[in-house]
Amino acid sequence: MTASYQHLALADVQPGMILSDELLDVQGYVLLPQGTVLTEAMIALMPRHGIASLPIRLDGPSAAEEAASRQHHEARLNHLFRRHDPDAPQDWARGVLRRFVADFRLGMEQAP
Repeated sequence: MTASYQHLALADVQPGMILSDELLDVQGYVLLPQGTVLTEAMIALMPRHGIASLPIRLDGPSAAEEAASRQHHEARLNHLFRRHDPDAPQDWARGVLRRFVADFRLGMEQAP
């Protein structure tokens, strides 16, 4: 875990907060990785998995950490969608999928 964290009750968790550690379910499976920025939808699903509190990072990520994370996700998207041709009309579904994945991974921003 990060040095600066706090366990918050689910009712006190707000969208935009960051997990300080991986979130495990009751069987020990990883639900969310460390450093995940929580969304309203993620928080709403926690009771289904028996989650009552979350380890929340008190200090935000540094600019260097954010840039490295963004670069990692962009490189991963480019690899996953390397065969996508945005100019091909028959490849529209892959373009829509790429936009959805980019929105999720890059924080609601359009992928290049």
